[in-house]
Amino acid sequence: MMEELKTGTTTLAMVVKNGIVIAADRRVTAGYMVAHKVGKKVYKVDDFIGMTTAGLVGDLQTLVRYMKAEAELYKYRKGTRITVSGLATLLANMLNQTKFAPFYVQIIIAGIDSSPHVFSIDEAGGSVEDKYVSTGSGSPFVYGVLEDGYRENMSVDDGVELAIRAISTSLQRDAATGNGIDVVTITPDAGYVEMEEEEVQKIIKKIK
Repeated sequence: MMEELKTGTTTLAMVVKNGIVIAADRRVTAGYMVAHKVGKKVYKVDDFIGMTTAGLVGDLQTLVRYMKAEAELYKYRKGTRITVSGLATLLANMLNQTKFAPFYVQIIIAGIDSSPHVFSIDEAGGSVEDKYVSTGSGSPFVYGVLEDGYRENMSVDDGVELAIRAISTSLQRDAATGNGIDVVTITPDAGYVEMEEEEVQKIIKKIK
């Protein structure tokens, strides 16, 4: 039964020059059924940290609420923002403590403090930092595009184009991925910004 309730998805995050690019599809599946066509998979934790979700929706939404609350509490108590690595470590420790009754999740924490960071966190609390990460059923297709196209210190605009190309590939190949693409950029000046649908569609037309 649990296998039938797991949701397919595709998310990614990457470090670019002075920033972060995050992208995800919108389809939410339950077994072989499309449960929702406009599922939210990229969340704002604070003004400079985002979080992507893949796995069981209830587990994921609970963890998003926890992380938002913890980030606010840290800022209130310390008078400064929590670091990206600090938030990733907090979530990893929380998941490790529940590994015998786990949250069925794959999560990316991505953001900026003194520099950009991307962390992949699994259901047992394993946390790995990398330049780019993808999660969900469509991640094998995404990694093929990222391995070929990613470059150190690429611009935010180039990162956005690569992210959309990668998710678009997954949309074509993975049955559990679909129904559009959400894209977020995080930069020191603008912070967490969700791209407008029109902007995303322009880039999709450009890369076809």
